[in-house]
Amino acid sequence: MKIVILERSSIGADVSVDCIRELGETTVYDNTVTLEEVRERVKDADIVIANKSPLRRETLEDAPKVKLICEFATGFDNCDLDYCSSRGIRVSNVRDYCTAMVAQHTFAMALSLSQKLFHYDAYVKSGAYSAQDRFSNFDLPFCELEGKTWGIVGLGNIGRRVARIAQAFGCSVVFHSITGKNSCGEYPQLDKDTLLAKSDFLSLHCPLSDLSRNFIDAEALRKMKRTAVLINVARGPVVNNADLYEALEAGEIAAAGLDVLEKEPLAPDNPLSRFKDSNRLIITPHLAWASVEARRRCVEEAYRNIDAFLRGEDRNIVNP
Repeated sequence: MKIVILERSSIGADVSVDCIRELGETTVYDNTVTLEEVRERVKDADIVIANKSPLRRETLEDAPKVKLICEFATGFDNCDLDYCSSRGIRVSNVRDYCTAMVAQHTFAMALSLSQKLFHYDAYVKSGAYSAQDRFSNFDLPFCELEGKTWGIVGLGNIGRRVARIAQAFGCSVVFHSITGKNSCGEYPQLDKDTLLAKSDFLSLHCPLSDLSRNFIDAEALRKMKRTAVLINVARGPVVNNADLYEALEAGEIAAAGLDVLEKEPLAPDNPLSRFKDSNRLIITPHLAWASVEARRRCVEEAYRNIDAFLRGEDRNIVNP
């Protein structure tokens, strides 16, 4: 079997992919972006490992031997599943490998914003704390999580982990199902408008779809509390970035933490790039999933997916 890894850099140079080499003749590329690069690099492959590289008719039609596409990710938006199915190409993903890390990052941002950690760290390092004549300073008010309402959009594995942590902090948890198909009875399920109005913290954990695109827009932001904190660790286009910028400028919500953006990396024309107050906006470079442990699990799970496929077994196949 000829295996091609198109985006070695997506898993990090500090994490080994040597286990993949045990499964076949493996060619590794650090990154593969353009249609021409993908087309050329997969043309002789039996198995393709990717993350964001476009895998559809234009890039696969001259690759007759491809039998399996294995994602170094949970998402598979880069694959045309209908085309792959028409060719008999199976597509597998990696599931639940970064749940703990994404949930942890959700609270890292929520706590940093709600407790104004950037402000107080800067206060101490500026010398202002050393120059004052009292033991404490709390000039910028901050709040507890206890007693607050934590709203969740997308109550899958990550959403449920976040719910449990929020409860441990003393929050009341409510959720909204975009599809309306989640029948979880553990937490109150609210319609969108009620969720927006009630949530002190609102975290997004839903997949990207036509239903979730621009789920948080200007209208939604106007319905949120002026003291609310929004966290997006789902997909960038779930939040309209221009509308969020306007809402932050107008004080319609207190703060936002984003690990994902409409276009990545952050585009110079994204208005959020102009919002410099880290006490009200934190943007991290799509790393919520990327702990060392999670990236190792991602490679190990991809290995298991390929190994199962070679033994004639379906494992984490998304296009049955």
